[in-house]
Amino acid sequence: MSLTDLPLGFRDEEQRRRVQHALHDRLADDRDQQECRYLMRLFWQLSMPYEEVTVEELRHHVGRDKLLVVEAMIRAIRTSPERIDAWVAAVEVGFDAVEDRGSARGAG
Repeated sequence: MSLTDLPLGFRDEEQRRRVQHALHDRLADDRDQQECRYLMRLFWQLSMPYEEVTVEELRHHVGRDKLLVVEAMIRAIRTSPERIDAWVAAVEVGFDAVEDRGSARGAG
């Protein structure tokens, strides 16, 4: 299933950025490099008209719990801006901020 429709589902650029930040800051943990790589491809998919990642790739590379959250995000984007806001709020409450170990190593 294609995800190229996702960039069109946001109320505005600010809402798209909030979803991208939730993906990056709460879900894309670089301790699992493969999962992180595909979540970051999804991050870029949210603003790209071409295919960056597929649902099938996400199902293969993203763990079950996060995959459920990602699928809820996709449904929210395809439903309404209000559902997107609710998704962001749920992720911000349900997931701790991820420590970016790559940046932390480079700063030390």
